Amino acid sequence: MTDLICFENVSKTYQMGEVTVRALRDVSLAVADGEFVMIMGPSGSGKSTALNLMGGLDRPTEGKVIVDGEVISDYDNHRMTRYRRDKVGVVFQFFNLIPTLTAAENVELALTLRPNHNGLRKASRELLERVGLEERADHFPAQLSGGEQQRVAIARALANHPRVLLCDEPTGSVDEETGLKVLEVIQGLNREEGTTVVLVTHDVSLGDYADRVLHMRSGQVDHIDGGKRLTPAPALAAEAGR
Repeated sequence: MTDLICFENVSKTYQMGEVTVRALRDVSLAVADGEFVMIMGPSGSGKSTALNLMGGLDRPTEGKVIVDGEVISDYDNHRMTRYRRDKVGVVFQFFNLIPTLTAAENVELALTLRPNHNGLRKASRELLERVGLEERADHFPAQLSGGEQQRVAIARALANHPRVLLCDEPTGSVDEETGLKVLEVIQGLNREEGTTVVLVTHDVSLGDYADRVLHMRSGQVDHIDGGKRLTPAPALAAEAGR
């Protein structure tokens, strides 16, 4: 399989007053088109920073972030906005739904960002059907369970038919049983529709849902589990063989 996302010697440094925080340290990695990768690690390990760089929500201090053959870390603000609009869907830990809009209307709002956004109502209901919520389309967020709200958020993230779905602790705000249902929806999108998924979590029990698990510590890839669908990039293979 071809690589969709590549990091080449990526570092990210933040300056917090007089303190310099090195969130990522010379990280090289590759995610294949259609792969489901989880990134795990303790707080402060750099996993969310890596996800933000993949999504064009931040830029590296050093190194290159390459998506679909293009160095997105070199994009100007306009091209980066188009990249986020056209290729990336993001699911956060907190649902961030607008409480005064129904499930369908929350998805419709995201659909308006597409270049051609005719037939919003039909399209929003089709997306809700993909996550098993077609019968809850006219309900407001307060009328939905936590798992249902997260599935609405997933449907919203799919509004632009993204090449890659980035998920930052998507099960962190729901109970264990509900979280597994959310993971099953995300895994289904990956397996059945070929959506590339990169999911950040601290829950080691979720690793079986992914093709590979990248374990991070102190801003670096510590080791890798899995790899049935993709041979790790050379830098990762070196890490794995330590």
